[in-house]
Amino acid sequence: MRAIALQSGSNGNCIFIESGSTRLLFDAGISGVQAEKRLAGHDIDIRDVDALIISHDHSDHSRCAGIFGRKYKIPLHITPKTLEASDRRGALGRVCSQTPFVSGDRLKFGGVTVETFRTPHDAADGVAFVVDDGHARLGILTDLGHDFGSLRKIVQSLDAAFIESNYDPEMLQKGPYPWFLKKRIMGPAGHLSNPECADLIQSAGAQLAWVCLSHLSEQNNTPEHALKAHESIISRDVDIHVASRYGSTAPFVL
Repeated sequence: MRAIALQSGSNGNCIFIESGSTRLLFDAGISGVQAEKRLAGHDIDIRDVDALIISHDHSDHSRCAGIFGRKYKIPLHITPKTLEASDRRGALGRVCSQTPFVSGDRLKFGGVTVETFRTPHDAADGVAFVVDDGHARLGILTDLGHDFGSLRKIVQSLDAAFIESNYDPEMLQKGPYPWFLKKRIMGPAGHLSNPECADLIQSAGAQLAWVCLSHLSEQNNTPEHALKAHESIISRDVDIHVASRYGSTAPFVL
C-alpha cells in the first residue's frame, strides 16, 4: 500500500491511497488542478483514480468534489446527509456519478476494503476510514470530535495512520480566536489536541509502523509544537511525520 497526503489542514484536505491496481482519493478540499499536479509529481495520473470518498460536508474536505467528477470522471462516494448538506451550500455543483454509503458500511474497490466509522465531529454526517488491503490497515482519522468509544479499538488495529493533531492547548487558549470558537474546537464535537493525539498513538498496537500528524491548525499549532508534544508522551517505537498545509508528503509505504 502507498499513501500520500496531498494537503492537510483547514485550507484543504486530500489523501491518495494506492494498493495493487486500486487507486483512491479521500476528500476533495483542494482544487482539481492542485490534485492533478501533485499526483503527477509522483507519476500518478489523476484520471486513473477509481473513487473519491468524502468524509464530511465541511468545505475544506468537500468543496471540489463536483469538479473531480466532472473534469476527471472520478466516481463520488458520499453519505446522503453529507451530499444534502454540501448541496445546500452550493458546494458541489453538478455531480456526474455518485454512490451513497452510510457510516458502518464496508466499501469494496478491487482487493481493497474501506471501513467507515461515524465520528462525533460537528458535521452533518462525519465519518473516518480504515483502508484494508489484506496485508495492512491504514487509518484516515481526522475531524474526530473527541476520543469516542470505539476510536481506541480502531487505532489498536492499525499498521499506520493519518491522524488529527489539530491544536496546542496553550496556543489555543492564548490565541486570537473568540471564546465561542475556542470552546467549539476544544469541545466534544471539535478536534483533537496534540496531547490527545499522542495519547491515542501511545495506546496503539505494537504493529503500528508510522503516523502522519494531520489537520494542524494554522493559528493554534506548529509542526514543532506537535512533534514536541508527541515526543514527550510517546515512549514506543513509531515513526512520526507531519502533513503539510501547502503541499504533498513523500509517499508512505506499507
